[in-house]
Order: sequence, then C-alpha cells, then structure tokens
Amino acid sequence: MAARAALGAAATLGAAAWCAPALAPIVPPVAGALGVPRCVPGSGVLLTFDDGPHPVGTPLVLNALRTADLPATFFLVGEQVERYRSLAVEIVDAGHQVAIHGYRHRVQLRLTPQMVADDLDRAADVIGGATGIEPRLHRPPLGIYSPAGLAAVRRRGWQPLLWSRWGRDWRASATPKTIADTIGTNFQAGEVLLLHDADHYSSEGSHRRTAAALPRIFAAIKASGHGAMAGWRV
Repeated sequence: MAARAALGAAATLGAAAWCAPALAPIVPPVAGALGVPRCVPGSGVLLTFDDGPHPVGTPLVLNALRTADLPATFFLVGEQVERYRSLAVEIVDAGHQVAIHGYRHRVQLRLTPQMVADDLDRAADVIGGATGIEPRLHRPPLGIYSPAGLAAVRRRGWQPLLWSRWGRDWRASATPKTIADTIGTNFQAGEVLLLHDADHYSSEGSHRRTAAALPRIFAAIKASGHGAMAGWRV
C-alpha cells in the first residue's frame, strides 16, 4: 500500500509539474516563478494582437492604429501568414512589430516536445521569410506553455511574453463595450494588453467587435499619459 501511495504521489507531482506553466496566464505568481513576463520594461503600454493575419480583422486594426498614430505588436500564426502573406508585410511596412504565436494554433500541452519544436521552427521560417524579420518574441496559443515548449523557446534565444490585461474579445458574448471595460483604464508603464485581430480560432466576427472597441481603448492609453510602445526589442 505504501508503495502504491508513493507511486500515486509521484504521478500527481509529475502531472502538476507538467501542467504548472498552463497557470501562468491567470496566476501571476506562477508566471513570475517561471520567469515569463507579464509586463515589459519601458515607459509606455505594449499593445498586442494575436491570431492574425486576417483578411478583414487585420486591416481594420491597422487602420485604427494608423488613425490613432499608435504602434502595436502582432503575434502571427504561420499558417495564416502563408494564406495572407501581403498582410504580414503590411504590418511591418506600417512600422509595427511582428512576433511568433506558432505555426498552427495548438495548445502546447497536447503536443510532444518534438511537435512543439517543429511548430516553432516552421513558424519562424514562415514569418521570417514573409517579413524579412527574425522575430524574437513568442507567445503560445491561449498563453499556455508546456515545460518542453518554454524550454524550446528559450533555447532559440526568444523571449516569452504573456500579458497584464486582456479584453476577452474572443468570446461570442463579447461586445465592444465589454472588451473596453475588461481592458480597463489607468494603465501603468510597461503593461501588456492582449487583443485579437482575427477570428480564425475564436467566435465568428470577433475581430469586428475588437476593432469597434479600439477607439475607447486607445483613448484610455493616451489618457494614462504613457502612450504606446513601438515594441519590445530583445
């Protein structure tokens, strides 16, 4: 019985260690313990958009950013860059930073270490090949790292990054008002805001609701007195 209990305890600890990084997006102390930043150095706010490019959502967001004269960082998905290469180029030409979200939008905990490594390499090749830039920032789908995935990112010399605030704009129940309200106001320097410029992996039409929320979010950024950062160069 004692041996069986010991094996059970070991299995439980092993499972906890495997899943612990998945808590980082919602439990700040876990992110801190893993050394995965939720904020960045700098005097401004870092605006980030995941899951693109998207043929409708990305142009809407780029136009809003252009009108507000604000920069952002786009965490791109390789398979979408292959479909909409010109939009990835447009993001860079507009002066925004591109970063890696993955080649496919898959949760790392469901993948073997080799599958994660292959996905990261393919994403880097596709995004770098399209934009002529070697991205150095990485955020996994859903913000969920596996231990193997986090180690693979660091072996490549990339910087993992999560967020300090999000708009929960992927949900079917989200509205422009709830998105802006959830992001909030009174931003502090170095905060990272998470939004999405695509609905490839979320509720249909979510990118339009996000775009409609942006004027209010941008006004809150400017009211904070910090402005937006052009990116985080690592």
